[in-house]
Parts: sequence; structure tokens; C-alpha cells
Amino acid sequence: MRDTGLFLAQGFVGAFLAVLFLQSGLDKVFDWSGNKAYITGYLEKTPMRPVAGFLFFVITVLEVLAGITSAAGVLATVLLGTTALAMAGAFLSASSIVGLFLGQRLAKDYASAAAMVPYFLTTIVALVLFGMR
Repeated sequence: MRDTGLFLAQGFVGAFLAVLFLQSGLDKVFDWSGNKAYITGYLEKTPMRPVAGFLFFVITVLEVLAGITSAAGVLATVLLGTTALAMAGAFLSASSIVGLFLGQRLAKDYASAAAMVPYFLTTIVALVLFGMR
């Protein structure tokens, strides 16, 4: 028998990560040129400048995968009672946030980097929750 509070927390945090990363990743996919131009300009004065286009591709793929895996993880948690897929989604989410955070810090956009902290903490909570039995 599952603990109801844990079950609900797992479902909601997984759904949160699914929405967050599907929206962000798909926005990049559907407005590829606009977002790529923004990121290229954003990283213009950083050591990442030469590989900004590649990094944009990587973060886009990572975000879409995090969103899809988190959504599938919610379904697996609810329907099958297994959290392994949701854990993978949270891992991909945390990895994506760390990558974005690095870019923001290198671009010296400290306010945007600070704004990432609640999202990162949410992914850490997700990792803990999905690790609980």
C-alpha cells in the first residue's frame, strides 16, 4: 500500500517538471532561429561563444527529453507504482538546470542564475521523493 502523501507529492512534482521542461524545450524547437539567436548573443562574451550553437542544440534536446521522461514517469508512478522513469526525468531536469545555470553565471547574469535556484531545489526534492519507497 502506498503512502497517499508521498504518492501525491511524487505525482505533482513529476507533473511540474514535465510542464516546465516540455514548454521550455518545445518553445526552443518551434522558435528555433529566434531562440538560437538569443542564446548566441547571450553567450557572446563568454568562453562558450564558439560552441553556443551546439550548446543550444544540447540544452534543447536535454529539456525535451527531461519533459517527456518526466511526463512518462508520472504515468508510470500513477499506473504502475514505479518511480524509476520519474527519477530519470528528474535527473535530466537537474542536469538541464545545471547547464543553464553555468551559462548564466558565465554570462554574468546573476539575477537570472539566482532565479534558477527554486527550479533546481524542486528537482532535488523530486530526486529525493522518487528515491523513496
